[in-house]
Amino acid sequence: MNDKDILKKVDHTLLERTATWEDIKVIIDDAISYGTASVCIPPNFVGRAVDYAAGRMSICTVIGFPNGYSTTASKIFETVDAIENGASEVDCVINVCDVKAGDWDSVRAELNALREASAGRILKIIIECCLLTDDEKIKLCKLVTESGADFIKTSTGFSTGGATLDDVKLLRQNVGSSVKVKAAGGISSLEDAEKFIEAGADRLGTSRIVKILKSTSD
Repeated sequence: MNDKDILKKVDHTLLERTATWEDIKVIIDDAISYGTASVCIPPNFVGRAVDYAAGRMSICTVIGFPNGYSTTASKIFETVDAIENGASEVDCVINVCDVKAGDWDSVRAELNALREASAGRILKIIIECCLLTDDEKIKLCKLVTESGADFIKTSTGFSTGGATLDDVKLLRQNVGSSVKVKAAGGISSLEDAEKFIEAGADRLGTSRIVKILKSTSD
């Protein structure tokens, strides 16, 4: 697998609380230059990013991030707002509290509401694997599939752990054929990226791959 093949699967990501508009412009420029799948950025930058990218790069943002325990109504508002600002992809964090309580009806209802609110845009559901049992992950694979979401995503990268190869394999084995897998958090090298893709990841959420390639070309 060559570098370009890997880059086509990368969501070039900057979600730090200290990010500035100048930082966001840099990652958009780099994403365009290196041909990534998208840039994933904080919601407050989406409108400006869409204008700046001018159709040259898909703009992704995050919803209910990073904890996921905001109300469904809040997540729906964030989703609609992001789409109205021009986002073409949204990565939404599940309510882990409901999962841990075994309140699957509430989880299902929120997933269905997010699918409706995302209005045909690419919807990725972040399940935060590091906080879940394998049985919970498998149940979520079923519910995410039933909801019609486009991706199931391993992690926010802001919790106790990021993506693991075992989690990617588990999600790929249990999610429906219509749902893709995104690995995020801790992907720090081209070798890591290739291993995650071989394990079943269709997208990679990372800032490091482009940085590595950029540094070697300087």
